[in-house]
Amino acid sequence: MKFAFILLVLVHALIHLLGFAKAFQLAELKDFPIQVSKPAGLFWLGVAMMLLTVAIFYYLENKDWWIFAFIGLLISQALIISQWSEAKFGSVPNLIILIVAVIAFFQYSFEKKIQRETKEHIQNIKEVPQLTTASIQHLPAPVKKWLNRSGLVDHTPLKSVYSEQSYRLKLNPEQKNWYAASAQQLSTVNPPSFMWSVDLQMMPLLFATGRDRFFQGEGEMLIKLLALFPVANEGKNNQINEATLQRFLGEIVWYPSAAIMDYIQWKELDSHSAEATMKVGNTSGSGIFEFDDEGKLIRFITQRYMGSGPDAIKKDWIVEVLEHQAFEGVLLPSKCNATWRLETGDWTWAEIQIDSVNFNRN
Repeated sequence: MKFAFILLVLVHALIHLLGFAKAFQLAELKDFPIQVSKPAGLFWLGVAMMLLTVAIFYYLENKDWWIFAFIGLLISQALIISQWSEAKFGSVPNLIILIVAVIAFFQYSFEKKIQRETKEHIQNIKEVPQLTTASIQHLPAPVKKWLNRSGLVDHTPLKSVYSEQSYRLKLNPEQKNWYAASAQQLSTVNPPSFMWSVDLQMMPLLFATGRDRFFQGEGEMLIKLLALFPVANEGKNNQINEATLQRFLGEIVWYPSAAIMDYIQWKELDSHSAEATMKVGNTSGSGIFEFDDEGKLIRFITQRYMGSGPDAIKKDWIVEVLEHQAFEGVLLPSKCNATWRLETGDWTWAEIQIDSVNFNRN
């Protein structure tokens, strides 16, 4: 579809270039019925150059291409209206290009919103204590083994973790095929927060963009179809605040420095599991971490709100860790599945792969 759109733009640019050639008699164009004066010919040339820029920028994935599209289309449509009887069909490619440009504009605006909010998280980062043999001594035995196994003890603490992720998603239990998605996430340890953004490709011409945020003890979720139409817009209610806090808690295995922060309290269950309770402001949540004999996480289990608002109910939410990988010397889960346990059966809704990790990003 990308190359089809570029071809459409290039053909449209060529037609406008013919208008310039007709005005200055650079070629004999008997099949080009429009009469173009020399002053108007310069505008036809300008539109051709604008559309050529659109095609090049779009091919190079430069996110500013829509600016040139809007300018070029405005002039193009004015020229078409001035020659309506002969040029009216030029409105069709203009309309197609306009629709794609509008979607690109809203996607650009959404990305700018994410960048502004991410900057808020970064500006809010505070110092984090180092994991040492002494500082983890009070923790349950399986948690201490996990932290020692992670390779982070006596090393630089993690104030923030930025990761790039690949997803396969099923948006409802009945969905047969997986949707592919890519995501980026910034998590901070002090204060506890995360900013997650995702691009989800549903069909060749249908995509969604979204972001999930935990900031100052409150959760927010916003997902837009084609970057235009909100299909999920939840935020700052008790249910989503708790669910988002529990997500942060389950993901501390990606930033183990959080394990000794005051907002988390631990309770040993047995030699391979411990319960963690997290409290930020008026919101609290808990979950159980299960580890293998080597101290690697194998599972996180919690009762989590499914949806938000007064009608939301809690269901078992289980994250199974499938693989681990060392990133900059720190051993982290690199592949996992997330599952809702429903009355009708288990719904594994996400397969997650960590592609890259950057620690203490500013």
